Amino acid sequence: LEHYKGKIKGWDVVNEAVPDGPGDLRDTPAYKAIGDDFVLKAFEFAHEADPNVELYYNDYNIDMDYKREKGLKLVRRIRDAGLRLDAVGIQGHWGLENPDLAQIERGIRAYADDGFKIMVTELDVDPLPRKGSGGADLSASEREGLDPYRNGFPPEMQKRLAERYRDIMSLLVRIPQVTRVTFWGTTDGNTWLNEFPVHGRVNHPMLWDREYRPKPAFDAVLDALAARP
Repeated sequence: LEHYKGKIKGWDVVNEAVPDGPGDLRDTPAYKAIGDDFVLKAFEFAHEADPNVELYYNDYNIDMDYKREKGLKLVRRIRDAGLRLDAVGIQGHWGLENPDLAQIERGIRAYADDGFKIMVTELDVDPLPRKGSGGADLSASEREGLDPYRNGFPPEMQKRLAERYRDIMSLLVRIPQVTRVTFWGTTDGNTWLNEFPVHGRVNHPMLWDREYRPKPAFDAVLDALAARP
C-alpha cells in the first residue's frame, strides 16, 4: 500500500461488503481468509500505510430501506473501533423513476444524521427498463431486455433524463454532509450500462452523448449547482 503514499487524496478502502441477502457481510475471499473483522483490518492497514490520506467505505443501495441498517451497522462498527472513516460512499446507480427522491433523501440523511460525511460516488441515471431494483449487483444481469433507443435518444427522453438529473442534484446540494459527487463515466459510448444488466444494449445515461456533445442533462446539472443554497 505504501507505494501510493502521498500520491492520492483518498482511498476506497473497502468496497461492497454488505450483502443484498442474509447476513451482515458478503462471503468473500477476504472474509474467508481473515474473518468478520476483515473490514476493520483493512482500515487499520490503510491508515498505517498513509496517515494523511482520506479513507472511505463504498457500497451500492446502502441508502435503500432494505439495506440501509446493515450499511449503518458496518460503518458504525468501523467508527466505534476507533478507526478513521472520513466518508461513506453511496453509489448513485439510479433509474429514471426509481428509487424516488424521498427514498434517496431518507437514506442519505440517515448516514448524515449519524455523523457521517457522504460522497455520492458512482452517479448515473439508467433510462432503460430493467427487472431488478437497480444498483450494481452484477449477479442481477438479465439475458434479455428491451432496447428501445438503438437509433438515438428522442427529445422527450432527453427531457425526462435532464429533469431526473436536476432533481437528484438539487437534492444533493441541499444536504451539507454530501461533500462530493462523482459521475460513473463521461459519455454514453463508454458507460458500463451498455453491458449491464443486459449485454449489448445501447444506453444513454450520461451527461455527454456518443459524439462527446453535452446533453440537456448536462445543463440541468449546472442549473442545479448554480441554484444551490
